[in-house]
Amino acid sequence: MIGSAAMGVVKFGECVLDLDARQLFRNGQPVHLSPKAFELLKIVVTEWPKAIAKDDLHARIWRGTFVTDDSLAALVAEARAAIGDHARRPTFLRTVHGFGYAFQNVGEPAAPENRWLVVVVGERAVMLNPGENVIGRDPASRVFLDSLRVSRRHARIVVREASADIEDLGSRNGTSLNGTRITAPIALNDGDRIGIGGFALIFRAASDAELTQADE
Repeated sequence: MIGSAAMGVVKFGECVLDLDARQLFRNGQPVHLSPKAFELLKIVVTEWPKAIAKDDLHARIWRGTFVTDDSLAALVAEARAAIGDHARRPTFLRTVHGFGYAFQNVGEPAAPENRWLVVVVGERAVMLNPGENVIGRDPASRVFLDSLRVSRRHARIVVREASADIEDLGSRNGTSLNGTRITAPIALNDGDRIGIGGFALIFRAASDAELTQADE
């Protein structure tokens, strides 16, 4: 599924491409992209379903600097690796042989009322999956917090459809919600602040357009 590029956030598969912040997220985690690889993705995504010629991509990405097709192929390989695509059987970034590249397999624009449940930690935004999302010091946690003040499985957010509850998992230092320590599962609302081991997490239940706005 792909979101409206006019809103600044485009979703496809496990990826979210924030055009305004120039950031790619995959499975809720930021993925590094070189500026030129991001520009390539931006061009093919925003002009979907149109196929873009190699010459056009050369002119728009390198702007007057001569490069070979090998340079473009390397950029495509970087973009595919970042979004989890494959060259031989691409899901999203398709090679149009003898012409260029195109985005594919994305469906219709997402409805404006579509909601996304997100936890914001500093400059990192983690999208929550249906079911259990563990917050803790264990690197396998959905929301990883690297501090000895955080238990390995400190708390969890359980997502059911468009709602979410937070629960402390018997952690040593506890979990607070909007400044009050919690002792039982409690429903989360957009903008709630979660305190864990010195970290301040913000829960967002945001629409496509709202995801592009800066959190306070």
